[in-house]
Amino acid sequence: MAAPYLPLKRFVVLDLSRVRSGPAAVRQFADWGADIIKIEEPSEVKDDKPGGAAKFSDYQNTHRNKRSLTLNLKDPRGKALFMELVKRADVLVENYRPSVKKKLGIDYESLRAVNPRLVYASISGFGQDGPYAGRPGLDQIAQGLGGIMSVTGEPGRPMRAGIPIADLSAGLFAAIGILIALLDREQSGQGRWVQTSLLQAQVWMMDFQATRWLIDGEVPGQSGNDHPTSAPTGVYPTADGHINIAAMGSTMFTRLCEVLGMPEMATDPRFIEAGLRVENRADLNREIVARTRTRDSADWIAALNAAGVPCGPILSMDGTFADEQVRHLRMTREVEHPRKGPISIMAQPVNFSDGELPAPRPAPETGAHTAEILAWLGVDAAECERLRGAGVV
Repeated sequence: MAAPYLPLKRFVVLDLSRVRSGPAAVRQFADWGADIIKIEEPSEVKDDKPGGAAKFSDYQNTHRNKRSLTLNLKDPRGKALFMELVKRADVLVENYRPSVKKKLGIDYESLRAVNPRLVYASISGFGQDGPYAGRPGLDQIAQGLGGIMSVTGEPGRPMRAGIPIADLSAGLFAAIGILIALLDREQSGQGRWVQTSLLQAQVWMMDFQATRWLIDGEVPGQSGNDHPTSAPTGVYPTADGHINIAAMGSTMFTRLCEVLGMPEMATDPRFIEAGLRVENRADLNREIVARTRTRDSADWIAALNAAGVPCGPILSMDGTFADEQVRHLRMTREVEHPRKGPISIMAQPVNFSDGELPAPRPAPETGAHTAEILAWLGVDAAECERLRGAGVV
């Protein structure tokens, strides 16, 4: 069995974030061994706390492997304790609106004065400055502004992506930025202010669709399940459902035609070149659909894969996690929850040779580690109780 692998255990991360984008960044450090201190207001009603099955499961997914400290940052005693944490921390992650951290006196410049080695990461809706900086920002708003809704779904009706793609990608970009800043700190000895936003992340995620506009001057539109610039690539009905087929390039297309029992289609003047296949996509799809409807999905998938034509099933979540390759990749981890017993959460999608992550810890109850963390700061038990009684923790 591989040895436990916790390459980030030397780092202390203060997590002031909530909901999804910030926790998505922090999760990358929590899973790889960093000491995450999740700082929460003692009396605040959380919108990311367990409140039913869906809330519970999402909270466990987002906040595993952390310690929780309640701390009133508006109280001078709470603020002083926070500054002691800052002195010992390597990283701080927050996703407040830009103005909030300045009101609390925990903005980058204020904390840099306390710990110049601190890597301070901010995730916002639209950026730390600019005309939209003060607006409330949520994933779907960024999806609309960032362009993805204009290319998703069938023509004529904007459609959001089925996952919070702006939140998740912003969190990943923040984590990458933090890691870059930590590497830079090894040479410079100084921390950095790392900034990203849902909008920046969503625009970047547009990738080749954005490039079609920037370089070619083409405004991409919606193409449903068809690939916008390649054919035949899309969803095709079978006798018992639907499958994905992606026959990009002439070689793949010829193989597809052979498997379909339609070799003549490869030399059809309408489809003989890649550009013509896109131009005549509707005719091409009609020809393919007429044949794919005649056999079951499993039959087509087996035959197409045997011929080297990319294809696959379209699964719901239960089917995805039952799939043999997903199971082989171990995309779930088991957590022992103190009230729920064993539960499954998402695993990291990255593997390293000669190392394996230990069993994850469940997401903490609010303030579960307050006394433990205060003791680390040198606060004795009597003082901890006084602070608790005063509502500081």
